[in-house]
Amino acid sequence: MAGFRDGPGCYLDGSLTGAAIGPGYSGGPLRVKSDRTVAGLVIAQVMSNQDPLRAQETVRRSWAVPWQTVRERLTRAGAHDILAQCEVVAPDHPACTGPAEDSVRQIVPLLRALLDDTARRADHCRHLAASLGLDAPSGVEQSAPTLDELATLLLTEERALATLTESLTPVAGGHSGDRTTLDNLLALGRVEPAVRLLSVTEYEQLHTALLKVAVDEPKLIPRAAQEALRLLELPEALTRSPLLAAEDVDAVVRALEEYPDGCGATTVSLPVPALLRLAEFVAAAVADPERRPWLRAWCDRVAKRLGISVAALEERRADAKAWAARVSAPVTRVIVRLHRAGATDPDRFLCEIWLGHKDGGRTAVATPVGPLEPGEIGRLIRQTADGSEDASGYAPTRVDIVVQAEGLDIPVDEWDAGNVLGELFPALAELHTPLGSRYQVSLRCPDLTGRVPTAASDMRRRWAAGGEGTLVVDESCHDIMSLHKLLDEPHRDTARVILHGPPERRQQFLHVCLAMGVPVVLWDRGAGSHKDAPRMDALDPTGPLDKLPRRLQEFRMSHAASASEGAARPALIWEEGELALPGPLRLADPS
Repeated sequence: MAGFRDGPGCYLDGSLTGAAIGPGYSGGPLRVKSDRTVAGLVIAQVMSNQDPLRAQETVRRSWAVPWQTVRERLTRAGAHDILAQCEVVAPDHPACTGPAEDSVRQIVPLLRALLDDTARRADHCRHLAASLGLDAPSGVEQSAPTLDELATLLLTEERALATLTESLTPVAGGHSGDRTTLDNLLALGRVEPAVRLLSVTEYEQLHTALLKVAVDEPKLIPRAAQEALRLLELPEALTRSPLLAAEDVDAVVRALEEYPDGCGATTVSLPVPALLRLAEFVAAAVADPERRPWLRAWCDRVAKRLGISVAALEERRADAKAWAARVSAPVTRVIVRLHRAGATDPDRFLCEIWLGHKDGGRTAVATPVGPLEPGEIGRLIRQTADGSEDASGYAPTRVDIVVQAEGLDIPVDEWDAGNVLGELFPALAELHTPLGSRYQVSLRCPDLTGRVPTAASDMRRRWAAGGEGTLVVDESCHDIMSLHKLLDEPHRDTARVILHGPPERRQQFLHVCLAMGVPVVLWDRGAGSHKDAPRMDALDPTGPLDKLPRRLQEFRMSHAASASEGAARPALIWEEGELALPGPLRLADPS
């Protein structure tokens, strides 16, 4: 039926086949071809008495109110409860177009193999109708739809196929042929846009369980998702905050149902879907001991219905248990890797973040894709650190910034970390809180130390010597050859170097220090010459080495508060060999 808008209404021209719209249909729903979606309300037929034939025999023209007008009038009337139940879909949405004929033809033979017996089909379809909230006739013959009708229902009602296979699984398990047919039916469902992963019961059970977790432990689900699905782009509700609001649980479950299955198991088996992996990781770390076996039993039931082997699910369960044991160690630092976005946009950065645990483990943190402004990264670091506070109230105070050799001049410690009060009260939004005054910020540069085969062993030797002694590079050190001789002998075991001098020479000296395994290097980013060396005296740069990061934070805090002119802008490299940095990304099979 074709139509065109004219003000608040629209004209409809129907085909000359089938029944025409006539008297008595006014106010009836205007349905799309699939007969599942309402696109408006019919209000009149347009008749003309001047033609030899009646208008309905030549041009079947009618008058209707489209859904846009209906929505506008409902909004004006304040009927928001009705509007909340109405979903607007695109014309090519499966709800409008119905299933493809090829899809129906592929599924019918599978349904015939499983449900050719009319009484058996009627029994399963009554259960299906009850689960979906549909009416079904009471008689056996009347409640058994044709195989074509059943196939169409399975491909249009989003949870119908999963719900039917849920009732078929117990009886198909004892016959290998039925199980194979069931697997083929599920495989066809996975490529259909209108078919969802979970049955009605499975969805309701998981939604209820995760809702309780989100209320009691709002940090757990985002944290578990970051590890369980670390190679996938997570739904926005899991990345915008370290906490998951209860009202976002439904959106998260529905979004993850659409995710790819991910990496397969080492055994011959279907991969474990993303939603089951998340459920396993939540079960491994949930605080309530009664929820753990319940969630695992739920995963067992769904995996059995989907045809996923026990070994495949056990692999994911073992990963979850190992992660839960690791993340129980408190977070001691935030590790941030920065890359400049490019020569055309040098003031924006690509950012990756990990949480470093006390036992040496790391947990990846989901970060926005694409270049970010310094202020955005500063606020992201603060939110990550605040969100990793444990039950005892301890939050990490160390922030390691991993940069490439050309990024050692990035003033990350001066970037604004934002403040919670500023987010709540606009009048306080201008309060500037540098990262370096809120955390102990230091730099790490594996890009340089990794180029020299002996750098790692030299660093271990210098730390093993106890960190005694300091090399202060002043005017007497003329070039990199002089510095090399000093670090080779007599400062072969020195762990700390303080660099003074002009920026161009200081940059060369910095690279030599890292190449020779010096783990701690301190310099004034704002110094123009050796005459500026006294600016760092207030920092006590040669004082106790283990307290240096804390003294540096206090120095930055005091000078940020007073906004002192001519104050030093200290930068610190602090490399700890026993705290391994995240390695390069290793991509898995993109199945």
